[in-house]
Amino acid sequence: MGKTNILDAIHYICLTKSYFNATDQQNIRFGTDFMRLDATVAIRSESNNIICKLPAGKKKDFSVNDIAYRKMSDHIGLMPIVMIAPDDNQLIIGNSEERRKFIDNTISQVDREYLEHLILYNKYLDQRNALLKNINITGHKDEVLLENYDTNLAKFGTAIYQKRKAALAELEIIFAHYHPIVCLDREETSFEYESQLHQDPLLDLLRKNIAREIAMERTLSGPHRDDISFIINKNKLKRFGSQGQQKSFLIALKLAQYHLIKRYKSFLPFLLIDDIFDKIDKERSGQLVQLLSGDDFGQLFITDTDEKYIRDELADRPDLFEIFKLS
Repeated sequence: MGKTNILDAIHYICLTKSYFNATDQQNIRFGTDFMRLDATVAIRSESNNIICKLPAGKKKDFSVNDIAYRKMSDHIGLMPIVMIAPDDNQLIIGNSEERRKFIDNTISQVDREYLEHLILYNKYLDQRNALLKNINITGHKDEVLLENYDTNLAKFGTAIYQKRKAALAELEIIFAHYHPIVCLDREETSFEYESQLHQDPLLDLLRKNIAREIAMERTLSGPHRDDISFIINKNKLKRFGSQGQQKSFLIALKLAQYHLIKRYKSFLPFLLIDDIFDKIDKERSGQLVQLLSGDDFGQLFITDTDEKYIRDELADRPDLFEIFKLS
């Protein structure tokens, strides 16, 4: 009982947010006034005390060694982490936002400038959308303010697009190594980055579509509209892939994410794996466990309900804990 909560707490400590809950307040237990996480984490052999306090109805307080962050984004990348969980299939079959979040999470953990650009882009996007709505309602078009928003969106949006494009190309190469190992087959796979910026500069798109955007009261061009298609055997995995193909693809994708982050860090990221072995057959799960037991991976946190299987497969790793509910 509570295995996933432990993994989510580790994820929260590393990235200042839950892996499963969209808003912070959802992490407070019903009937209580606050949530608190307290962890000691060794980073490059140096001990760090990390504390998160979240009172009900208030903003969270996050500190490292008693120094509170002014911005939560300052913590991102300090403790890189990758998580694999049963609901991750939304990355394959869900909407485009899930795939943008995946690539943004990956790059943000190794590139602080990218994260800053992403934050600024979203700020100007919200402001521009509010302006479009106001123009549609009032009929008054502030050309100077609109030009300011367009210029900043183009600046930061183009930087985001270029880094996504480069990261996806790099990720695809790493993925091609792991996918045959996980799926026990050599299927033809590829990534397709879908973006309006392939054809036109963002500033041109913003200016060209302004009449339609005012009518719809939202910005219709930019990296916030990007998507990634995952291809297997020349077909889109989302539409034509079997559940087994989607699961193997997803695991290989997360392992590729792990090693892309590892490539840009001087230490190994954390890897969290939540209860996925019953979703894949024994041959594939055995292959995966053997892979994870190698030197390419750092500290692992794996949850599963089959104690014997885990003990047999991880016999050389003695740090096993049983979680149970007290009667």
